[in-house]
Amino acid sequence: MRQILTLLLIAACAQPACANSTFDQIKRDFRPSDTLLLDRDGEIIQRLRSNASVRRGQWVALADISPALRTALVLSEDKRFYEHSGVDWRAVSSAAWGNLWNTRTRGASTLSMQLAGLLDADLRAGARGRSLSQKIGQTVSAQVLEARWRKDQILEAYLNLVPFRGELVGIDALSRTLFGKAAHGLDEREAAVASALVRAPNAQAAQVAQRACGVMKLMRPGVKIDCDGLDLFATGALQRRAFEASEGIAPHLARRLFMQGQPPPPNPNKQTIHSTLRAPLQRFAVQTLQQQLRELRGRHIEDGAVVVLDNASGEVLAWVGSSGGLSAAAEVDGVLALRQPGSTLKPFLYAQAIAERRITAASLLEDSAAQIQTAGGLYIPQNYDRRFKGLVSSRTALGASLNVPAVRTLVMVSPDAFHRQLRAVGLPLKESGDYYGYSLALGSAEVSLLSLANAYRTLANGGRFSEVQFGVGAAVRPLPALDPRAAFITADILADPLARARTFGTDSILATRFWTAVKTGTSKDMRDNWALGFSQRYTVGVWVGNASGAPMWDVSGASGAAPVWAALMKQLHQTEPSRAPLPPPGVLQSRVEFGNQLEAARSEWFIRGTEQPVFAMDSGAVNTRSASAKGLKSIKNTALQTAAPPRITAPASGTIIALDPDIPPAHQRLAFSAEGQSLRWRMDGREFGRGNTVQWLPWPGRHAVQLLDASGKVADEIRLEVRGAGVRQMQKTSGAALPDAQDALLSSSGRTSVQSQKSQR
Repeated sequence: MRQILTLLLIAACAQPACANSTFDQIKRDFRPSDTLLLDRDGEIIQRLRSNASVRRGQWVALADISPALRTALVLSEDKRFYEHSGVDWRAVSSAAWGNLWNTRTRGASTLSMQLAGLLDADLRAGARGRSLSQKIGQTVSAQVLEARWRKDQILEAYLNLVPFRGELVGIDALSRTLFGKAAHGLDEREAAVASALVRAPNAQAAQVAQRACGVMKLMRPGVKIDCDGLDLFATGALQRRAFEASEGIAPHLARRLFMQGQPPPPNPNKQTIHSTLRAPLQRFAVQTLQQQLRELRGRHIEDGAVVVLDNASGEVLAWVGSSGGLSAAAEVDGVLALRQPGSTLKPFLYAQAIAERRITAASLLEDSAAQIQTAGGLYIPQNYDRRFKGLVSSRTALGASLNVPAVRTLVMVSPDAFHRQLRAVGLPLKESGDYYGYSLALGSAEVSLLSLANAYRTLANGGRFSEVQFGVGAAVRPLPALDPRAAFITADILADPLARARTFGTDSILATRFWTAVKTGTSKDMRDNWALGFSQRYTVGVWVGNASGAPMWDVSGASGAAPVWAALMKQLHQTEPSRAPLPPPGVLQSRVEFGNQLEAARSEWFIRGTEQPVFAMDSGAVNTRSASAKGLKSIKNTALQTAAPPRITAPASGTIIALDPDIPPAHQRLAFSAEGQSLRWRMDGREFGRGNTVQWLPWPGRHAVQLLDASGKVADEIRLEVRGAGVRQMQKTSGAALPDAQDALLSSSGRTSVQSQKSQR
């Protein structure tokens, strides 16, 4: 008796831990196990689990909790909740009397006392229950709560803090996990099961159903309750796990911002992250990407990604990392994954060449067979259809995405200088320019969709680069990365439907009713397909392919990523115009004509000082247009032909050719060229062709190639080696040729090699 009186005195004098806490403080300090990603207007667009030890939902106001649950809880746990002041002395005396006579009675703990135990760690029950001192402290704390809190606040806090089953804490986590709905939608059966779990959170299903049946009887006195049906319902509910770890329309961005803590939440105690996304645009991007991939399902393609940037601020307006349920690798973030960009790097190459005054938009480039001597052997770029267009202007070469002119341009710029330019526009390439070599013009490096889209945003901003922003209103510090005059001219080419007419036609999916500039690309073996472009205000980047790296079947830039890009641009500019940018200082427009009617006369943009009225090749140059387009021998100046003895001009002696089993054998023919007249070719002593240019299907082994003059004498000889065996036929596709193809490199373990090409759009 003395011990009891002593404990009562200590409890009365002590200040309970929960006595200093107000309802608002408890609610403010409540930390759910999930982090919510909000769009720029505060709309929830993603829920991401961030605490693996416990499962708490969001704090739910009492008005948003089902009335059936409130009634069931009070009837089953504390019938006189609205009558007592924290302690139900009638229940206490009844429990004491029962203990005296060793009979089972309902516990005397009220909801207020239970809440006090939840709020104060010192009052929580141990493995053997609560001690006498804990029970006395719980009694005092409950009365303090009742004196300072309202009844509705006590009930609301209790329902949000009470553990229900396993890791589930709070009514939001319980209702979403076991019943797959919000707390306001719980019916009487669900409320009865939830109330039964309060008393015995980890009881067997049969015991939970039995207690739930008792609760139902309290809720509906005099009504017959189907306890057998309730047993089946409770068993099914306890097995359900409907509360996914992540749910919403922006899972990849939510994970990225959560892991990086950027941008920081306004309230560190509140599990929310504000983003720059637009929820309606994000939903449209997800739906459009999934719809396009469903239409392409028969072409062995299941993944995709989309990013939309605001040109002025750099804010991310949409971020779709995968195709979701359509993908076998939905967790992979396609916006950040490193992929080969194909022809999408060409605009930066031409912009650099224009800025350095090596070419203009009207300069003539030769689209013909080329063999470029490198330290590793010969680099032989090809177009996908193995055909060449002859002499074309830079505008046409970029617009139609021709490969050989791009490589010739890179020869003028140099891979190392182009590498520095790509890094300046935000493409963090892993290797040096010499490592990639001339294949860098065709996108052999690996970049992410985010960095590539931001590089195009640099073009849209007149060559000014700034980082992508994830917080609304963040300061933007643009840096000069590209000559604004060259950026303007390049954007004008990308916006010109006539420039890409040779490849895409004049009315392709890339043509919009408002001003846009766009470029497509496809990497080797059709593993990655891209569409990057911008309007006056927005930059949109789209990638489609397979996260596994498996090749697609007959998918080009125009049929793969471009439809998604076009749909997004149309959505963005439903009510918003897009006008062509104004020319910066130092740019002028002048009329130009082309010799031999290579292209139609037009008005062209120039950096001041580089303009000229006529562009033509001199009489001594190769008439590549007539020769290559018609498949005839090259036409050369007669005086030059008679002046020099016959000789083999390509390939060089000692060349090593690496065969690739992924390329159809018919597409791996090696071209030989020579100067002279009435020429014949012999391979290992057997004649295999006549004329200045011949082609040969490589075969493994060492070979001697001889050039015979008109009299049959050996005028020149080279030796070469072909490595590789087991060449297999690839599945033939029925679609059109892929014109903006990138040529993949082949090498022989890093040694000297002819880098034979696979072209992709």
